[in-house]
Amino acid sequence: MSSKETRRRFLEAAGIAGVAALAGCSGNGGGDGGDTETEGDGGTATEDGGDSGGDTSTRLSWHAGGTGGTYYPLSNEFKTIVEANTDYTLNVQSTGASVENVGSLSDGSADFALIQNDIAYFAKNGTGIETFEGNAIENLQGVATLYPETITIVTLESTGIETLSDLSGATINTGDLGSGTQVNANQILEAVGITDYNEQNAGFSQASEQLANGDIDAAFVVGGWPVGAIEDLATTNDVNIVSIEGDNRAAVKDAASWFADDTIPGGTYSGVSDPVETVAVQAMIATNSGVSAEAVENVTAAIFDNLDELTIKTDFITADSAQDGMSIELHEGAAAYFGE
Repeated sequence: MSSKETRRRFLEAAGIAGVAALAGCSGNGGGDGGDTETEGDGGTATEDGGDSGGDTSTRLSWHAGGTGGTYYPLSNEFKTIVEANTDYTLNVQSTGASVENVGSLSDGSADFALIQNDIAYFAKNGTGIETFEGNAIENLQGVATLYPETITIVTLESTGIETLSDLSGATINTGDLGSGTQVNANQILEAVGITDYNEQNAGFSQASEQLANGDIDAAFVVGGWPVGAIEDLATTNDVNIVSIEGDNRAAVKDAASWFADDTIPGGTYSGVSDPVETVAVQAMIATNSGVSAEAVENVTAAIFDNLDELTIKTDFITADSAQDGMSIELHEGAAAYFGE
């Protein structure tokens, strides 16, 4: 089945079920996807101080991404910082990430979540991808942008794939079905004129296993480098990172304005000594309008007043850059902290 047929069938089904249903599809909805172990459901701190989970209003639910990506470990670092500096408890849950997390924010089962800035824009405006067409998520609001989410196309040297054009006719894992990764992968392949390929859909960790087993030829991964699943793969296999540069990069950026230039430094992954040119979107913290201004301001302050306690993405996450690439309106609590 072609990529366009696969995407059309999913999007038609998603349109019928509604975006909220994505929140219940563990592992089938996000951008920084991977494994889908969960830590349980958390309560939600609402504007009236109530708690939909039956616990105190200081218990907050934070939806992250797959354990093989960057969202999950970074979210757990946020959890440690917030719980050490406020009275709030964060319940971090592994999910399929961006699209699934939008659904969770929409129905209130998540108070905060990590999503891609392009997916945030699509969801808020009811546009961009068919999943959100005519189904704008009006209660979705922004908190802060964090770091570039690098588009990484990984393969094994044994496949002989060295350029984007070599992907024609290949079996490619484009990410979890309906995820931000799949959206980005299909946008990029279409922009550079690659239409003949066999599309597979799985999270980062499973894609790594598929590559190692020879079940696929290449995989798209969207996340801040280094991505754990690629690191693990590179320690036991000779990997190649396919570049997006020159005319191909220009075509991708012309097709979708939210893509920006990015470079994966040489040495990021074992055996890949030279820098690799590519593109990126932005990771961001999102919330919903039902979460109290006090909760959002306090959580935001805890994180951005204590950035020295982070060990992940420390070169990118700053208070000064936290509104760069913000694609949706800010929650009033975040606006109060950043003085917007």
